[in-house]
Amino acid sequence: MNKLIDSLLSVIDRATEKRARKAATSVGRRSLLSRTGLALAGTALVPVLPFDRSPGNAWAATGGDKNDQYACSYWRYCALDGVLCNTAGGSLTSCPPGSEASKVSWVGTCRNPNDGKDYLVSYNDCCGKPMANSTACLTSERERPGYRMGLHNDINWCMANANKGYHCTVAVLVGMAE
Repeated sequence: MNKLIDSLLSVIDRATEKRARKAATSVGRRSLLSRTGLALAGTALVPVLPFDRSPGNAWAATGGDKNDQYACSYWRYCALDGVLCNTAGGSLTSCPPGSEASKVSWVGTCRNPNDGKDYLVSYNDCCGKPMANSTACLTSERERPGYRMGLHNDINWCMANANKGYHCTVAVLVGMAE
């Protein structure tokens, strides 16, 4: 068995040496250094890219009663992308025990069907616990493209907290929109 492994390693060593020698004759040191630097800079950006926190395709539909705060169709959830905290041990406006509100959030403007007025709703992710296996919603009314971070709801907003694990999202009324 050791002879087989030694033989395989020898083949890999020879192939690697052959490729390295060929690359050395066709690629200069500066070019190699610039490509390596570019690759390192690119990999440094990976942690700040947005990611999809959806559990597969389990996001709930948005049709239904606009006054049911336990349904994705609730009017305050017009720009919510996440798991409802009030179905995951918290409430409409407070995180469940053992989690904390994100230090940063996104804001949506939602119309209350009962009074016809627009309200600013702050969506805070609750961080510090594993993602809740509860009602997950994706509503993106008036969502802006992802290059404007403060206007985009597909970002892990727990990134500013010490514990970056996403658990659920609350919808807090900030005030009336003008």
